Amino acid sequence: MIGGCLATIHLRIVWAWPICRLKNNMKKAIQKIDISFLTIDDYQELKKAMVNAYQTMPNIYWKEHHIKKLLNKFSEGQIVIKVNGKIAGCALSIIVDSKRIEVNHSYKEITGNYSFDTHSPDGDILYGIDVFVKPEFRGLRLGRRMYDYRKDLCEKLNLKGIVFGGRIPNYHKYSKKMTPKEYLGKVRSQEIHDPVLNFQLSNDFRPVRVLKRYLENDQASEEYAILLRWDNIYYEKPSTKVEIIKKVVRLGIIQWQMRPYSEFKDLMLQAEYFVDALSGYKSDFALFPELFNAPLMAEFNHLNETEAIRKLADYTPKIVRELAKLAISYNINIISGSHPEMVEDTLYNVGYLCKRDGKIERYEKIHMTLDEDRVWAMKGGNTIKTFETDCGKIGILICYDVEFPELSRLLADEGMDILFVPFLTDTQNGYSRVRNCAQARAIENECYVAIAGSVGNLPNVHNMDIAYAQSIVFTPCDFSFPTNGIKAEATPNTEMILIADVDLDLLRELHSHGSVRNLQDRRTELFELKKR
Repeated sequence: MIGGCLATIHLRIVWAWPICRLKNNMKKAIQKIDISFLTIDDYQELKKAMVNAYQTMPNIYWKEHHIKKLLNKFSEGQIVIKVNGKIAGCALSIIVDSKRIEVNHSYKEITGNYSFDTHSPDGDILYGIDVFVKPEFRGLRLGRRMYDYRKDLCEKLNLKGIVFGGRIPNYHKYSKKMTPKEYLGKVRSQEIHDPVLNFQLSNDFRPVRVLKRYLENDQASEEYAILLRWDNIYYEKPSTKVEIIKKVVRLGIIQWQMRPYSEFKDLMLQAEYFVDALSGYKSDFALFPELFNAPLMAEFNHLNETEAIRKLADYTPKIVRELAKLAISYNINIISGSHPEMVEDTLYNVGYLCKRDGKIERYEKIHMTLDEDRVWAMKGGNTIKTFETDCGKIGILICYDVEFPELSRLLADEGMDILFVPFLTDTQNGYSRVRNCAQARAIENECYVAIAGSVGNLPNVHNMDIAYAQSIVFTPCDFSFPTNGIKAEATPNTEMILIADVDLDLLRELHSHGSVRNLQDRRTELFELKKR
């Protein structure tokens, strides 16, 4: 009696299919399928159902005092499924400390010698004690329903996941030829059919390890079991620290108009105008484009391009200080786009994440375009990292860097949810490279990607004559997202702000249950990607 699945319900759930018939050719049609909490009044019928379900294991059924104790300890974890008012299946479970499953254990040990004293309301993982469906109701996917409810219960109680020891009832046929580990491999490759194990694997449970001497007198499994686990992707580790991690994040994108500014304060007034507008809409982020401060180079037009960009770098510390103040006063995380910055004698293209809690973090452009290299003598940075924010983990790649898929994949491996891409492109074909690569990054890394660019002309600034952009928020392409993978897009080549909400929980579901799983399905036995 092992390996079940369970879930929480506060309302009785009923399915009615008058035209459906049982698979054993019973003439009576299925009128109603009903999932509800188990009660002690169900016991006599439950006992008959258990005897019927475990015909190969005579006298294996729970006594009434066992059921009473389970109900007293954890009533929410015990459910039955009824067909036309009669018990067709049952699922029982307890909550235990996950440390108990880190070592080899038997069924008798995990249940406290069948006393269920191992159950702990303060535990962090759901342990399946039993699940069964009567033979005449098998094939109707009733077990799947009970498993789905167990998963719901796990999410509701914020438990790490579900574990249980899954029997391998066909192993006795192969035990002289192979070990349980080899048997598991054959089942997974579908060379051997095992009704219990196949069912668990199809319900998103993964094998953890082989358990020896798990269930006494289980001759069919030769007392072996496979410890199986389902992970709750919504689990949050309890913390004594007061913090709120948002699940629905509002992105604010600034499509900046390149125009002349007579003074530094005029540029910052325009920047504050956009921050104020985005804050008014309760945006969590404000994303500026790459080199949005380029109009300040107009006063250095008498210099050559290499000297002028280095003069522009003198403004960078002042801009960062002002944006950091705005982040705090407007309660919004500001991504500063990018700015030239001198480090000793070397010029870099860098940006700053100014968080609303006052912290400031730096990011660098890694790859230089030919123009940045030859005209401005810029050098690429060396730091690739994600950033922790109050809205999850983010990554930032400046313009050309998004055209190198290795960078975003490294960030995705660190748990990035949102990738921000400030860019500056002069022509539509340059813009198309950024746009198309950014959308590809959203699909292959199962994340959101927001791009922000500048528009307009700067006739009095060398090497910055024209700008073309359409700012966009991209999503993965699956059923929970827009079919074209675009959450929101700005009007091309027009100054404006773009606001879009993105749901981080949808990414969690995509990682585990998507139509395709780009991150999980990588053939890492053939290749490896890592930082140096």
